[in-house]
Amino acid sequence: MEEQSAQYRAKQPRTVLAGPYGHPFHPILITLPIGAWISAVIFDIAAMITREPQVFERGAVWLTGIGIVGALVAALFGFMDYSQIAGRTKAKKTATIHMGLNLITVVLFVVAFLLRMAAGYDEVSVEGFIISLVGLGLLSASGYLGGMLAYHYGVRVADEQTQSEGFQ
Repeated sequence: MEEQSAQYRAKQPRTVLAGPYGHPFHPILITLPIGAWISAVIFDIAAMITREPQVFERGAVWLTGIGIVGALVAALFGFMDYSQIAGRTKAKKTATIHMGLNLITVVLFVVAFLLRMAAGYDEVSVEGFIISLVGLGLLSASGYLGGMLAYHYGVRVADEQTQSEGFQ
């Protein structure tokens, strides 16, 4: 019964700010940093193959910064969901690793942002580009764990009885 109540609690929002039952805000918010950081790398590649890299490098700097701000907002909502998961469970361990990878990823993108700013817009910051690639790799691993939390462990996902309403 203890395990069932822990699972039930992990499906509930900590506060209405985290999103309603079965509709958490964290998964929606993560799309901004993911899209911005992937786009920054694409802009870097475009800057490497064009004769006028300035516009693409300026875009890469802005996109990296937008991704950092978006990630911090998403993290606030993710932490609300994290706080609902019972301790000493596989779900909590997975969520802790997910959170740790995301925090490291944000730090990497802050470093990449600072390197990009220091390099200016005349050429690609190779170091910023490489750090961004490493950050995207960590983000992919973290995303896998986030998917495991939602789709395997059902964190903040409606219970099966609620889900069955869609199939009646």
